Amino acid sequence: MAISVREGAISSSTLLKRLRSGSRKNATYTAFREVGRVIRTAALLRYLSDAPLRRRVTAATNKVEAFNGFCQWLGFGNGGVIADNDPVEQEKAMKFNALLTNAVVFHNALDIAEIVRQLLEEGWEIDPEELAHISPYLTEHINRFGEYPTHELGIQPEAYDPKLDVDFTPLRDQDLTAAGFGQTA
Repeated sequence: MAISVREGAISSSTLLKRLRSGSRKNATYTAFREVGRVIRTAALLRYLSDAPLRRRVTAATNKVEAFNGFCQWLGFGNGGVIADNDPVEQEKAMKFNALLTNAVVFHNALDIAEIVRQLLEEGWEIDPEELAHISPYLTEHINRFGEYPTHELGIQPEAYDPKLDVDFTPLRDQDLTAAGFGQTA
């Protein structure tokens, strides 16, 4: 197909029309559908035979689902349903929810970093592997339906110190090796 388009034997618009038709009689559509099935089957076989890959996919899926659940929890108004039919208003509601979610995640991350600093100052040893399992999607301390004081809004916060004295190098090396980057060819 690519060679036919490059050589001018078929225009890209004609090719797209053929693929879009979805007709079972269309040989181009059928060929691409079968190639897709082969690729999907190969990916599934790789997934089934590779335990580390399954663990990585499961971990990534769990992270995404946790984030989505956190977004949904924060977007509590109207049961999370966007009742407006105006696409601009729908987009605004989704962006406001994303902004709120990111602000709360950032705040939680700052709180977690501060607690880790306090523990390090007290002499606790922090295991980076255990720290890597802490999620910023914490909700227990958030009062969604309360009264919020606004007198502190004008107070300038202290400068944020991003340095955290925890050595994450072993985790990075472990992730690179698991992804296949630490192996020689």
